[in-house]
Amino acid sequence: MTLFAAIASPINDIADSLGANNLPYAIPLHPNLVHLTIGLFAIAIAFDFAGAFYPLEKRVFRFLALPVTRSGFHDVGWYNLVACSGISFFTVAAGFYEMLLAVPLPGIRSILGQTAIDTMLWHAIGGVAILLVIVAMAIWRGYQRFVWRKDLGRQVTWLYLLCGTAMLLVMGLHGSLGAWLASDFGVHITADQLLASGADLQEALP
Repeated sequence: MTLFAAIASPINDIADSLGANNLPYAIPLHPNLVHLTIGLFAIAIAFDFAGAFYPLEKRVFRFLALPVTRSGFHDVGWYNLVACSGISFFTVAAGFYEMLLAVPLPGIRSILGQTAIDTMLWHAIGGVAILLVIVAMAIWRGYQRFVWRKDLGRQVTWLYLLCGTAMLLVMGLHGSLGAWLASDFGVHITADQLLASGADLQEALP
């Protein structure tokens, strides 16, 4: 233990370039990219649902004089899922980078009784798992669009839509871990970090 304690952390080499939120930039990237990932995925599933139920909705669209087609709904679902798959790699990468620079407030436990490091590890593992599932669903969606159901009006199976709905629920639960890291542990929250260091917010913040 003494040997490890004597080893300087590489983070010390960049400490001078970090702000009060322990990041080299003012606004954390990961939370913003997370919302982009969730939004793109939600839109993809929602529009595929709209395409799947198009025969029931068709009369309503005609009554409203909306020039929409079933294939148009599925196009939106497909391209949003592809975009979600690409963005999610940056989401996870930014999450790991910011996790390495995280300085949680000490002596705090989440509503589940977890410490900050436990919450971060579960959030990291869950993030990678969700990324893999999103990529797998994009491949599955691509096969449905271009191979298995290319000649059918409904491009997606009901099982695919069910899995997409389940993923949205999982994303919501998984996002709670990230929210607790910010709200409970003060990770990359400027005001929390300044208060923990004993700074006067009126003087430290513009």
